[in-house]
Amino acid sequence: MLQHPKFDPVAFSLGTHNLPLLGEISLDIRWYGLMYLIGFICAWLLGIYRAQKPNSGWNKDQVGDMVFYGAMGIIIGGRLGYTFFYGMEQFLSSPGSIIRVWEGGMSFHGGFLGVMAAMLFFAKKHKKTFAEVVDFLVPLAPTGLAAGRMGNFINGELWGRVSDVPWAMSFDQPDVYRHPSQLYEFALEGILLFIIIWWFSAKPRPRFAVSGLFTALYGAFRFFVEFFREPDAHIGFDIFGLTRGQILSSVMIIAGTTFIILAYKKFGRIDNN
Repeated sequence: MLQHPKFDPVAFSLGTHNLPLLGEISLDIRWYGLMYLIGFICAWLLGIYRAQKPNSGWNKDQVGDMVFYGAMGIIIGGRLGYTFFYGMEQFLSSPGSIIRVWEGGMSFHGGFLGVMAAMLFFAKKHKKTFAEVVDFLVPLAPTGLAAGRMGNFINGELWGRVSDVPWAMSFDQPDVYRHPSQLYEFALEGILLFIIIWWFSAKPRPRFAVSGLFTALYGAFRFFVEFFREPDAHIGFDIFGLTRGQILSSVMIIAGTTFIILAYKKFGRIDNN
């Protein structure tokens, strides 16, 4: 069995500085923040690559603007999602906790909703349809998900359930070995999801088919990995022995499947992304 490397969460420090109004603070660059940055850069580069294809309908400036809107949606939606899906008790006892992002706490499902809201504003600004925007966006997203899960692994957080498999890893206690569920999510929600969606979107598809497949597959992969991931200590299991993540992912599976059916049965028109 394996031991978690216990990485220093701080990649490098810019020292301690005395800033107006904030006082003395340590400017530390953390690995988790760097993983977010890497994810946004990958999405931007992949978006530019897709925009350069003939008749893509996109240009470099639009891709940059879309990534910026998406980043805002992830950060705001992720924090709000964590607060209302997983941290409501803390919020009710201390409403100011909602802005204390540095204490940790981001939710993919909240970030997903935040990005969808941001893309509505982006589509209106650039006079594009919402379907056109999200179908262009989702093939870029899994690289960011992979980077985020690697950030979880580096931080030694969101570990898996106790296990005796040969690759089980010790995270929180020396003699307790767990599934490295962050790496499972890295492989499924990041690498495998990227391969499937990138391949699927390479050919003309009906509007919402690409984003529907992304939504359904992410939900399915996350639902599966949750069987190996330790539930949040302050929540535990919900109805039918499911975790909160599985319940939210079930909604994504249903929504994504519905969009795929509508794409092929109703929307009809085939477009290149």
